[in-house]
Amino acid sequence: MLAVWAVSAVTMLVLAGALPDFRLQSVDGDSATRIAVTAAVGAGVFGLLSSLVWPLLVRALLLVPALVLGLLVFFLNGSLLLVALWVNPVGHGEAAPETAVVVAAAMSAVASATGGALAVRDDDAYRRRLYRLADRRRRRADGGPGPVGPGIVFLQLDGVGHESLRQAVADGLMPTVARWLGDVVDGRPTHRPTHRLTPWRTDWSSQTGASQLGILHGSNHDVPAFRWYEKESREVMVCNRPSSAAELQRRAIERTGDGGLLTVDGASRGNLFSGGADQLALVLSIAARRGRRNRSRAGYFAYFSDPANAVRTAMSFVADVLREIGQSTRARIGKQRPRVKRGGLYPFIRAFATVVERDVVVAAVIGDMLAGRSAVYADLVAYDEVAHHSGPGSRDAAQVLERLDRSLALIAQVAEHAPRAYRIVLLSDHGQSPGETFLGRYGLSLGNLVRAGCGLPVPRKAQRTHSGAEARAAVRAALRLRVEEGAEQHRPSRRSEPIVLASGNLGLVSFPDVPHRMSKEEIDARHPALLSTLANHPGIGFVLVRSAEHGGLVLGAHGAEIPVDELSDEQPGPLADFGPGAADAVRRTHTFPHVADIMVNSWFDPADGEVLAFEEQIGSHGGLGGAQGRPFLLSPLALSEPVGDGTELVGAEHVHRVLRRWLRESDGPQVPLTAREEDRRAA
Repeated sequence: MLAVWAVSAVTMLVLAGALPDFRLQSVDGDSATRIAVTAAVGAGVFGLLSSLVWPLLVRALLLVPALVLGLLVFFLNGSLLLVALWVNPVGHGEAAPETAVVVAAAMSAVASATGGALAVRDDDAYRRRLYRLADRRRRRADGGPGPVGPGIVFLQLDGVGHESLRQAVADGLMPTVARWLGDVVDGRPTHRPTHRLTPWRTDWSSQTGASQLGILHGSNHDVPAFRWYEKESREVMVCNRPSSAAELQRRAIERTGDGGLLTVDGASRGNLFSGGADQLALVLSIAARRGRRNRSRAGYFAYFSDPANAVRTAMSFVADVLREIGQSTRARIGKQRPRVKRGGLYPFIRAFATVVERDVVVAAVIGDMLAGRSAVYADLVAYDEVAHHSGPGSRDAAQVLERLDRSLALIAQVAEHAPRAYRIVLLSDHGQSPGETFLGRYGLSLGNLVRAGCGLPVPRKAQRTHSGAEARAAVRAALRLRVEEGAEQHRPSRRSEPIVLASGNLGLVSFPDVPHRMSKEEIDARHPALLSTLANHPGIGFVLVRSAEHGGLVLGAHGAEIPVDELSDEQPGPLADFGPGAADAVRRTHTFPHVADIMVNSWFDPADGEVLAFEEQIGSHGGLGGAQGRPFLLSPLALSEPVGDGTELVGAEHVHRVLRRWLRESDGPQVPLTAREEDRRAA
């Protein structure tokens, strides 16, 4: 603390000499000693005010949206500095208001960096600080006995595929993960590994909503895509819309009969769903609630209550906005292909995902570990957001992986000082497949192709589709804006026009004026050219429809029609390019009550691993094809093998069962919901 205070005082002296509107002496001049004392006292008063007044200011601003609070950081810090100069009993310091903002930001940033550097260099000091924080958090909790047995921290790297992780480790981008796996040189590990790497296979809907719901709540039944139309309610369900997420969570709890993976002493951070945890922050399924019981944004205020955190994150946010502008400009000047538009608000959305949400989630996880909680599940969405727009193999995405690895290193370091042992499990919910957009390749969107097949007029100017990136919903929730609401209620039109929705390279076509799932025979009678137009288009891999005669029917090019019950890995039919398990995934989705009238999966090139996204993304996920369906599970060797030899880990529900088993092994069994608890949660 003394070192940080001394550095702050020196920083104040340097800035007083550099900035014309900031001084630490009277107009007539003071001695060097008096100026130094003024700086020292001023730095001390500023630090004291920051530690005492700042948390009160943040608490008073609970009604201010999180991102607005981030913008207020500089102005509030500047005000505290002006107060510190005014109450300084030994000096004559003064500063212009705009200068005070600059000085306060610089002092907070330097103090934060100095404190962190000293803590890292002095292991004993770092350990004492962490134990003080842990003791304080335990006293705040309940004063009961300490935790028994090891806890587990589940860290989800959103959108990082199995091969992407392996490549990042091989390229030296993720030294922390490499150390867990045993650094490999010339094909041999340099030391004993602590973790094992296991690939797993997603369901047909390879996106966060389906995967995370299955992982946290044990069921992703009836989640056919990222967004889909439900005919009985005439509503489009969107996985990253708070009201939809809350409903999906309710359905999963009702189906499984228990609250989720985290029902006993658990914490859910930055996720779409709660997993049954009582400790919640940045959880989208509760973001639609209003009032004091809504704790979805609590993590923002807990984090920003430290002025050093606030300044560091705000400065990093600005740096990442500038970084994205530079990277997108370079891609545009270099005529990089494929490429999507990255202007407008996107640089700020990206910076929110890669800086603000990352910092807040990591801080919340560290707090959970210091509090000794049994199970923590956190989602880091940074890579997924950047890979959508820059590509999963781009240099932009690689830089994000480097920064995420540093966050993992910090969490692992804190685990060594937590009040209980922790096992860190790293996993992903899906991967990402590269490729240009369907619109960019063929000049028309899937929606317009469907309209053409129905004989409807096609607009000359194609409309842009919604993006499935989770960060957009998180930003809107932080700003207390409605997330994809308003335009999601659909009524049958006089012309019975179809509703066409996109989820990465998976498309869904629904006819809202027909209350049931239409059959192939009904679709052919109404629009004779539609199904053949879709199945024979070179940008489409296969189509799934219901047949009154054959049940589920997969359609392919050149008139191929194969009942889903006859498909297998040995006889895949139109699914041949999509690899093992494709037939089972399609067959399972066909049984969902809310599967669309027509399910469309884009073309896939097995040689290059490319798909064609129906959204404006050059890295996409949501359907079958390539790396998007091949995420990973990185688990400590202290835990049992995820699956036995010769067995593949298939589906998010299977991953849930593995994670639940590991919690039992760590003396943290999760319990089913009682009827009373279920009623309380539903209320």
